[in-house]
Amino acid sequence: MPNDSHGREEPVSRRIAEDLRKGIESGKYPQGGKLPSQRDLAKLYGAARNTVDEALKLLGQQGIITSEWGRGVFVREAKPLLRLGSDRYSPKYREQGLSPFLLECAKQGKTGRFQVLSIERMRPDKELANRLKLSEKAKSVLRRENIFWADDDPVYRVTTWIPWTLAQGTGLLEEDVPHQFGIHGILEEKGHTVVRINDEVTARMPTPEEVQYLQIPRGVPVLDVLHTSLDREGEPFELTRFVMRADMNGLNYNAPVE
Repeated sequence: MPNDSHGREEPVSRRIAEDLRKGIESGKYPQGGKLPSQRDLAKLYGAARNTVDEALKLLGQQGIITSEWGRGVFVREAKPLLRLGSDRYSPKYREQGLSPFLLECAKQGKTGRFQVLSIERMRPDKELANRLKLSEKAKSVLRRENIFWADDDPVYRVTTWIPWTLAQGTGLLEEDVPHQFGIHGILEEKGHTVVRINDEVTARMPTPEEVQYLQIPRGVPVLDVLHTSLDREGEPFELTRFVMRADMNGLNYNAPVE
């Protein structure tokens, strides 16, 4: 039996998982294709079915396969990524008549839509107040929470905070924002155009709530992007957290080196 890097005997389940992974990478088991049944795999590897089950669990935790109740185990199919990019707010796309997310969906031949979870005037915590230069002693910010869908797939959970002084009395308080360019169209009409962005990006495993809302398969992490919009004076006027399924989203930045 092969040994691991510490000289210990490698469990049979890990050897099976590694062999299956190589078969997937080589195309023996194609994307979207069904793996042999646990019974057939047990016979193929001369192993107990619970050993094969452990091997499949390892591949599932790595996001390589997915199990469908009553149907079997399938190789996860790579889907075209939606790109969160540095130019998504550029005026050059205005002639398309779409908000940044809907435009990105259109590029992929997908239909985008939004599910509103909440719209609330609130008191910011200390970090949020500092980032947007607001008072933490008053309800000085509007929070909008949405799920963004591309066709039938939930791809982002989006939480946006906007100073109440900008949001008050505008379409930002409505579920369906009444502007073809979304919230940024309304903010531009208030004199705040995105001139610079600051995005802070981390990767992590999703919370149980995020798994539920985004229908995240086992083993798939999320990209956590904290985005700040800055106007011509360099002042922050919008803060948005994008929690993105990593199997369906990517980042694309093109910026000068300063």
